[in-house]
Amino acid sequence: MTQTDAAISYARAHRDAFLEDLKGILRIPSISTLPEYEPDMRRAAEWLVDRLKGLGFDRVDVLPTKRHPVVYGEYLKAGADAPTILVYGHYDVQPVDPLDLWKSDPFDPRVRGDNLYARGASDMKGQMIAHIKAVESLVRTTGLPVNLKYMIEGEEEIGSPSLADFIVEHEELLAADVCLNTDAGILAPDVPSIAYALRGLAYFEIRVQGPRGDLHSGVFGGAVDNPAQVLCELVAGMRDEHGRVTWPGFYDHVRPLTEEERAELAKLPQQEDWWLEQTGAPALRGEEGYTALERATARPTLDVNGLLSGFTGEGAKTVLPAKAMVKISTRLVPDQRPEQVYESLRAYLEQHVPPTVTWELEYIAGCLPSVLARDSRAVQAASQALQAVWGKPPLLTRQGGSVPVVGIIKDKLGVDSLLLGFGLPDDNLHAPNEKLHLPNFFRGIETYIRFMREIASLWA
Repeated sequence: MTQTDAAISYARAHRDAFLEDLKGILRIPSISTLPEYEPDMRRAAEWLVDRLKGLGFDRVDVLPTKRHPVVYGEYLKAGADAPTILVYGHYDVQPVDPLDLWKSDPFDPRVRGDNLYARGASDMKGQMIAHIKAVESLVRTTGLPVNLKYMIEGEEEIGSPSLADFIVEHEELLAADVCLNTDAGILAPDVPSIAYALRGLAYFEIRVQGPRGDLHSGVFGGAVDNPAQVLCELVAGMRDEHGRVTWPGFYDHVRPLTEEERAELAKLPQQEDWWLEQTGAPALRGEEGYTALERATARPTLDVNGLLSGFTGEGAKTVLPAKAMVKISTRLVPDQRPEQVYESLRAYLEQHVPPTVTWELEYIAGCLPSVLARDSRAVQAASQALQAVWGKPPLLTRQGGSVPVVGIIKDKLGVDSLLLGFGLPDDNLHAPNEKLHLPNFFRGIETYIRFMREIASLWA
């Protein structure tokens, strides 16, 4: 029996115990956004501390932030020649509203069929516990072949407001060769995958002001410019007839897709019909020259997220509104940065806003895009582990969404992140009846065991 087989045999023999331990942390309502759950946030952190201490970690601490603490643990017994992996996770969860749509108590985990239902089951206590149980399986048998540092935060579901400062403050403590982000998923139960790239985000609000107050459109219309119409014209001009963003310099730092990447993306199951089926849209539209999958995962985009002006109630009111507002998000790709996109939007507004109105631009939020080399040792190790467990090579994907912590870790620590988790698209994240597919939970444990073995051998 190999060392890997010994650890996997331990994991299989302890499946029932592992599941009960997962249920234990799922019973803790660690809702980060609601102040009345602060004692439960602390209880979840202490639960993790107890588990890491029980595995013989060299150091385990609950480190304060401005709001909810970070659980830090390190296991550095593999030696200086072994890789050091920073494992990222979060112990906080979303609120459960609307409660009446849950089929069972969200904090009383229940197994129905192959699924475990509870808030946080997939996002992301299930993923986090799978890795901890993989560590246990190695520690209790042949030993851990890598050095580990855990950084488990309690603010991910509220945007990780304390994390960047925490990382800067603890830069030396968190130094690592690679980050393993377990807050991830695969395409389907039988389709293993690795997301090697994430888009970034830059989110803005534009406010346009015309007259001092709302006016009668019959008296003043035609003499005074209408801020709502001005704003609509500005927004309409932000994309051309080819679907490209017209802000000056918007594409200056966009890293182009290689032909090899485009060929790999073409192998994925989300082709044109998939996007129509998922959305119910009558037709697809976007930047010319790219497939829907490429536009949604590997190209920068601009979207209006909200518009507000004038009278929006039932019936008619002949008003010329004094002001108008729009919220706009842009998804960014390597090597774009939010501050560059802000300057690009400001330049567009300076060029196109007429003198008949005044305007304000507010930068609300943003995060960096990220990409991990597909031939990196981390991707190689993950691919070998997934193939061994699932019996087929994983698909390499890009994700259209943003995971701010990945950009923060790269920007502040200079460390790339591997997203390796086992959630599914239909796990009802942030919604009633959140679930975890239990076969994936157990396969995930075995994948993490193999991943740590594989990356240690590639590092040697």
